[in-house]
Formats: sequence, C-alpha cells, structure tokens
Amino acid sequence: MRLSDFDFSLPEELIAKYPSEERSASRLLHLHRESGKLGHHQFTDILHLVDDRDLLIFNDTRVIPARLYGRKSSGGKVEILVERVLDSTTVSAQIHSSKKSRSGTKIFLEGGDAEAVAVEVLGRLDEFFRIAFPEPGVMTILKRMGHVPLPPYIDRPSGDLDGDRYQTVYARHDGAVAAPTAGLHFDQALLDRIDERGIDRGFVTLHVGAGTFQPLRVDRIEDHRMHSEYALIPETVCEKITACRNRDGRVVAVGTTSARCLETASLHGNIEPYEGETDLFIYPGFKFRCVDALLTNFHLPGSTLILLVSAFAGSDNLKNAYREAIADRYRFFSYGDAMFIG
Repeated sequence: MRLSDFDFSLPEELIAKYPSEERSASRLLHLHRESGKLGHHQFTDILHLVDDRDLLIFNDTRVIPARLYGRKSSGGKVEILVERVLDSTTVSAQIHSSKKSRSGTKIFLEGGDAEAVAVEVLGRLDEFFRIAFPEPGVMTILKRMGHVPLPPYIDRPSGDLDGDRYQTVYARHDGAVAAPTAGLHFDQALLDRIDERGIDRGFVTLHVGAGTFQPLRVDRIEDHRMHSEYALIPETVCEKITACRNRDGRVVAVGTTSARCLETASLHGNIEPYEGETDLFIYPGFKFRCVDALLTNFHLPGSTLILLVSAFAGSDNLKNAYREAIADRYRFFSYGDAMFIG
C-alpha cells in the first residue's frame, strides 16, 4: 500500500488558521459508513446523529505549553518542542536551530518577563533529544515560559485565544503537545444538552505526542512505525462499553486518539482496562473491534490520521467525502470543521 494513494490537493485558503467564533458553530459532514452517502449539517446536529443507546468516548488529555524559545551561549536562536515529559526534570523534545545540538549544550530559555532559565541537552533519544530542566521542574517552567504548540500548518504565533481554544473544555490530565481536535467543537452547553438527552459518555486519556506533526517518511505504508504515546482506558469505560453493547448502542469515538485508545484496549477481543504505551498504527485493512462510529476533523494528506479514518470509513468513501468537503468549502485541520462517520 503506497502513501501516495492518500494524497490530495487542498487550497491554502481552506486551512483554518483560527477557530470559529463559537466552539460548536462549526460545520459537520455526515458520511454514512455503509452506503457512502453524504449529508451536510451544523455541528450541533450531532445531537440528532446519536441517540440514548449510544456511548460517546472523549479523550480528556490536557495540552501543555510545550513550545519554548531560547538561545545557545553562542547567541544562536533555538526553538524547542517538548514531545513528552519523562519525569519532573526531564523531557524528550525536538530542537530546531541553525546548528546541531550536542550533549552538554546549554540552552537559555526566554519567556515574557521571566528570567532566563538554562536547560541542558543530555543526548539523543530515538528521533528526539533528552533535555534536563532545573528546579522548580518541567511543568512549572513550561507554565511560566512555554507557548501553545500550534501545528506547523497554522503558521502564526500562538496568542491568548489559543490558550483557551486549543484545549477541550473537559481537559483534565496534563501531557499532550497536540490537541485531540475533534473534541474542540464541544462547549459546555452542548455537553449539557447531551446529558439532558440521556446520552452516556466516558473518558479515556491519550497524551498526543509531537510525532503527530511528523510526516510519514516511507513509501510503503506498512514500513511506518508509530511513536509511542501514553494511554489510559479505565475499568469504568470498559463497563460502560459492555452496557452499551447490551442495549444495542454504538460506541462513538470522539477523535482518532480516542479510537486508538479503544482499539489498543481491544486488540485481544473484548475491551479490557489498559494503562501504558501504545504504538498502534491503524491503516486500511485494520479490523476495528470496538469503535462503531467516529467523530473526527479533516486531516492532512498522507498522515497517520487520514490512514486511520480511511481504515474506518473505507478509502473510496473517504476520498469522495474529502472531494465534497473541498468543493463545499469546509474548513480543514485542527481549527476546522468536523466529520461524523457512522
């Protein structure tokens, strides 16, 4: 299977650089998974596309301010994008600078009115660097000096708006460096209406890593290896899924990260509680064991995300849906519109 099979041309103006004025004011394209038929909706119509037999599963990870700026002792500018927090004083990260960074390199972080903080490059860790932070520790320094890690295609500095809108309203657990974007469309009023309808919901956690920004560098899809990410599927969610099955409802994954969580915990058949790393790579041919419907945004061509959605929807169905979305001027990527497949 070739990566070029999942490429498409997207007009630049359809890339959403800013969120909609209101979270739930986005558009929603409904792709009927079996027939391939398409329907055009507003996002709040999700209330009519699910019912009280269904179960919505959200990813409650919280995006950390993972982008840092600084200088080397030579004066050269440096940008750091934290990939994950390894412990209270150590991270793995991407480093962007004019010259290669080596073990022992000191980087002096800058941020607002805060005094510069020196961090040290400890060495390589696979495709990333391991970096040591001084006291008071990683999270305190990130919250004081870090910036919202907007994806590269947004191509603008992050601002105060992003601190709120590049975060789901139900985010609880610090650790992600990219938002679970399907969840960005839900505001509290919509969640309250879901509760009023008697539609059950549950929460898993997957800390989305910086690897989500990395393009596939292989021609054969099967040769790609996913970056490992932390996932948690609690026993309460497994119980909710069993109850959903018993009432003939659908398990609706809100986002590809929720889908990967659920399928990771279901690889051996029935879903089981799980906590640990997942490097599950879902592409066409994958057998879904848990997810019955998927809510997702529109994704980058040739990305692992579009491969997952193609596996769920069917490649031909998805290609047709994307052609329709482009023709009808839907907004794409993290701050863009959404698609319901079910």
